Amino acid sequence: MSEASGPLWSRVLDDLRRRLAEGEFEARFPTDREIVSEYGVSRHTAREAVRRLTADGLVERTRGRGSFLRGPQFEQPLGTLYSLFRSIEATGAVQTSEVVSLERVRDADAASVLGLRSSDGLVRLERVRLADQEPIAVDVVWLPERIGAPLLDCDFGHTALYDELARRSGTVIDAARERIRPIVPAAPLARRLGLARGEAAFDIERVGSSRGTVVEWRSTVLRGDRFTFVAEWSPADHATQLTAEPRIPAARRSHRRTAQHRASQRNTEPPLEPEASSGTSPGARP
Repeated sequence: MSEASGPLWSRVLDDLRRRLAEGEFEARFPTDREIVSEYGVSRHTAREAVRRLTADGLVERTRGRGSFLRGPQFEQPLGTLYSLFRSIEATGAVQTSEVVSLERVRDADAASVLGLRSSDGLVRLERVRLADQEPIAVDVVWLPERIGAPLLDCDFGHTALYDELARRSGTVIDAARERIRPIVPAAPLARRLGLARGEAAFDIERVGSSRGTVVEWRSTVLRGDRFTFVAEWSPADHATQLTAEPRIPAARRSHRRTAQHRASQRNTEPPLEPEASSGTSPGARP
């Protein structure tokens, strides 16, 4: 370790950062006891250095389990029809999916959001999305049967839904509206995402359209420790207005419960209005 001046924890921190950058800790990050022994410092000094790495988002510390390297962080701009697939792979990580179900269904609530009759057929796709084999999101999509049926034999292991929709049914999602809110998933959903108890996530509801017609209702829960949403604006941009949406009676809440949420939480806001859409960006690959 360098003999440079400064607090001892700072010198340990600098050396740990150097070793991280060189890929030395890819297999396992050292314990506090190992840092104490290797650098000849106190336990307090070792903990302070690791605390700084944790604050910088380089290391994740879990009580009872020790410290681990954090996976890549994903940054997503708002105001565009973005792609989870593309956002993950743009960092160099490989985005794959575990398909939980891909089937024809009838669902009155989803049909209502899609502007269909309750008896109309739908296609429902549920996936666990992974980045470098680590769970990053749980995703459920409902599509009208007329455009979803060609997807029933599709392998979604490493492909984007929107690419397959365009290729197999000629449908291009060109506009969408989303609602994003923070949640603390209940234990069953947290386990599927690899989150510790009490860790936060983003609950995202999307209504997607093609040529003015609603063709997608999607519910996604993203790990809050891995995603950041960013908004940019300039003086020339139109002002953005934040609005508080009214709460609805408990008796009307149940229609917003998606399959992955039923065992974990009860939503308290109405579905997005199908006719409202924004954020056009052709060629996205969610």
